[in-house]
Amino acid sequence: MGLAAGYDAWIISVGNELLIGSVVNSNMAWLGRRLTYLGFRVRGGLVVPDVVEDIAWAFRTAAERGARVVVSTGGLGPTFDDKTAEGLARAMGVPLRLNREALEMIREKYGEKGLPLTEHRVKMAMLPEGSTPIPNPVGTAPGVQARLLNSLVFLLPGVPSEMKAMFEGYVEPLLRKVGPKLYFVERRLTSRGLPESEAAPLIDEVLRRHPKVYVKSHPRGAELGVPILVLHITASGPSEEEARREVESAVKELARMLASKGAAVSVNP
Repeated sequence: MGLAAGYDAWIISVGNELLIGSVVNSNMAWLGRRLTYLGFRVRGGLVVPDVVEDIAWAFRTAAERGARVVVSTGGLGPTFDDKTAEGLARAMGVPLRLNREALEMIREKYGEKGLPLTEHRVKMAMLPEGSTPIPNPVGTAPGVQARLLNSLVFLLPGVPSEMKAMFEGYVEPLLRKVGPKLYFVERRLTSRGLPESEAAPLIDEVLRRHPKVYVKSHPRGAELGVPILVLHITASGPSEEEARREVESAVKELARMLASKGAAVSVNP
């Protein structure tokens, strides 16, 4: 896709509920899309249970495989099974410490409701030594920013509304400063009536002619019935104009080639 080398990102999802299928992991899909828009290459996603050893393994794996950025969701609350901060601390080889800044964030949140600080609420202020709390404008649990090897690590809550608010308000502005100076443009093209097996060589030819473009095909319908292909065409570049030019050129060429094979083609933004 022409993404800058050395800007790999990994996503870690923590929670037994994800592994047993009681909750759909929409956070990973959302984060993958946002990180890609920011110019990062999402190289891996790990889903682990609420087990300290497994959480630590996930963070070490991402860092050791060269992640520039690691974003995790889940496991930051006040209950016994919220263990993400402890898992990161173990991966870092540091203890958990009471973070005064995080404690004040929590005290203020509960104080607004006239509620006291309890042992379980204070637990949310126990962060890996040397880390920084991330404000939570929606919920009560602060996030965490830390370093592990060469990776910049962010721990965010699993509640989607909290995760999105914290990513957009804190993480994304920081990543725009430290990430690749790239713009990401995408288009979707729908082809009807041509099997994916016949469209594949056309896609290969477009990729050969446009090395900065990436095309992902998503088959719908039936390969030997009424085949429908949704083609996701993306490119990134140092300017939005350049990325858009690459995508538009590839879209036009691919649409023409598919139509020449008898497909009905429509282009979506």
